[in-house]
Amino acid sequence: MPLLNSKRTLMLALLATGMAGIVAEYILATLATYFLGDSVFQWTIILSLMLFSMGLGSRISRWIKTNLEAWFVGIEFTLSILTSLSSLFVYLLMPHLSNLAPSIYVLAIIIGALIGMEIPLVTRINAKNAELRTNISEVMEKDYFGSLLGGLFFAFIGIKYLGITYTPFIVGGVNLIVAVLVFFKFKKYILAGLLKKLSVFGVVVVFAIFGGLYFSEPIVLYGNQNLYTGKVVFSEQTPYQKITITKWQKDYWLYLNSGKQLSTFDEWMYHEPLVHPAVQLAGKPKHVLLMGAGDGCAIRELLKYPFIDSITLVDLDPRMIEIGQTQPILRKVNQDAYQSSKVNVVVGDAFNYLEKTPKVYDVIIADFPDPRSVDLSRLYSKEMYNLVYHRLSQRGVFITQAASPYYTTKAFRCIEKTMEAANFQVLPLHNHIYTFGEWGWMIGTKSLPSAFMKEKIEAMDWQNISTKFLTPSASKMITNFGGDLVDVDTNALKINSIYNPVLYRYYGEGNWSYYF
Repeated sequence: MPLLNSKRTLMLALLATGMAGIVAEYILATLATYFLGDSVFQWTIILSLMLFSMGLGSRISRWIKTNLEAWFVGIEFTLSILTSLSSLFVYLLMPHLSNLAPSIYVLAIIIGALIGMEIPLVTRINAKNAELRTNISEVMEKDYFGSLLGGLFFAFIGIKYLGITYTPFIVGGVNLIVAVLVFFKFKKYILAGLLKKLSVFGVVVVFAIFGGLYFSEPIVLYGNQNLYTGKVVFSEQTPYQKITITKWQKDYWLYLNSGKQLSTFDEWMYHEPLVHPAVQLAGKPKHVLLMGAGDGCAIRELLKYPFIDSITLVDLDPRMIEIGQTQPILRKVNQDAYQSSKVNVVVGDAFNYLEKTPKVYDVIIADFPDPRSVDLSRLYSKEMYNLVYHRLSQRGVFITQAASPYYTTKAFRCIEKTMEAANFQVLPLHNHIYTFGEWGWMIGTKSLPSAFMKEKIEAMDWQNISTKFLTPSASKMITNFGGDLVDVDTNALKINSIYNPVLYRYYGEGNWSYYF
């Protein structure tokens, strides 16, 4: 019976460590995505590094010949403190390092190596309870089952409700419970001297974890505050992005994953060109689809037209929508646009919405984050523009933000070329926004030639609509460009597609040194 009980303890421990191990991998991959960008690349690198390190850990475990139970408990205590404090560790380093990648990767290697030592040690400890074939089978089975539980926890609970700050403490707590459980169950096999050292180590770990929990908010605030020039007045991590609002003097800035989205100092210089040329070209559109733009400012501009009957907003992040609806700063800047009965909110992926909706729109506006990663490039792909084309009425107008024509010239021209490949007639627009620099949009129609669109926009006098920036002179300015900052061979540019995502690479090659 004692052997059976110890076996059950070990199998339960493996189930728990399998869960904790996979969540630790996901946490580090998510951390890398949030702080370094390019989710596909970071998840690939982190998971590969950790799997490699697990192999190293397995190899290292062969050098452990005695005191297996004590080593296992020590490893669990170490994993407990490392995983619990991993997120806070990165936040503490943020103000002091220009590149967080080495720190995150080293952390992944260390944690991966420790995880890799678990299974070999448990297998050897459990050798007295089962013959080799059943021992290996049971050990691997529990570890894999635990991985499934960990994946479900991370996807449906951890990242959704606890975020990247508090989920690590749950994982560390699991390792801590396993360590304590094995410590008491197998203490008769642990030497007295090691028992005392492990007891002290366990107490230190418990105090460190609770200390991290207690100081987590000020540490995160410290990291965030040093990331931005203004005072952080609002910050929240959602399952999709980090939303931050800062204040400098009397104006506010909205950031998503550290990327600047708007400033109350001059946001209308972005939102007016995004909305009004498209609406004016469409005549008197009735139904408008707005993709992204959860801050609500584009809705505010659309509501200036009494002939628009419905505005459908599709945004992936429900929390961003809620913040746009309820956060006092954004409510003031969007003038409570969400309260209009014309607005219908859809929470979901814009690409999937276009695939499934049977509706046709007179104006479609895409206000997505810059295409700095593979997953965001999908929203600027030929496949995406094909869907937009089929959901647009015959005389309808589509406009998308297209990053900077000067700082990201190749990306800007790639978006233009990709829209043309989806059968749009395309006209580039641009404006100098004080807090952004030179920014651009691409406007597309099914039948209006580019020259005709340019002529129509240049003739717009904006007498019948309330605008702060757009004037007859501005109408001519936004449609005319000087020479590109760098020479770009448009013939050599590839079309951005889901199967060949080139746009994020073009964006990454941008001339950002001129901006900063």
